[in-house]
Amino acid sequence: MKEIIFATKNKGKIKEIQAILGNDYIVKSMEEIGIDIDVVEDGKTFEENAIKKAVEIKNVTNKIVLADDSGLEIDYLNGEPGVYSARYMGEDTPYDVKNAKILEILKDVEEDKRGARFVSVIALAMPGKDPITTKGTIEGIIGYEIKGENGFGYDPIFYIPSLEKTSAELSLEEKNKISHRGKALEEMKKILEKMV
Repeated sequence: MKEIIFATKNKGKIKEIQAILGNDYIVKSMEEIGIDIDVVEDGKTFEENAIKKAVEIKNVTNKIVLADDSGLEIDYLNGEPGVYSARYMGEDTPYDVKNAKILEILKDVEEDKRGARFVSVIALAMPGKDPITTKGTIEGIIGYEIKGENGFGYDPIFYIPSLEKTSAELSLEEKNKISHRGKALEEMKKILEKMV
């Protein structure tokens, strides 16, 4: 089994990634390998941030590292929170507060103007190789209420009309088949199979 470090401390994310990459890989978080580095995400794009995280952790560990930068783009808010999704309204602000605020801002906005997407860029950094990225997106709308217990972050307000559910109402298996991170990871899995 090949060990891959995923540059995150988010246990929910590790679970999602392990499920997609399958049993050929052991995915470990930074916490699991005893690394406590806060990479400053000062890039202007998801790609820049993902590459920066992967390369910095690879330089410290000299191992194969994956990192992602992902976020929610809301059309009505001109693409915000975008690359600032985690830091939107303050890094320590709980997501139930962020979600409630977004619903409040959009409360009188018609459905056709509530378009939104989750974007995920996965970066692979390996010793002696240039970083490689893959990207996935999922389209939906901002719902009208917080719904669902699964997932994390903005999942409870991200409504997928074709499924008539929010992202937080999907099982992990359902989510991984269609999610932005799932799509980007499936592409990355093909690259890993050739390179690792």
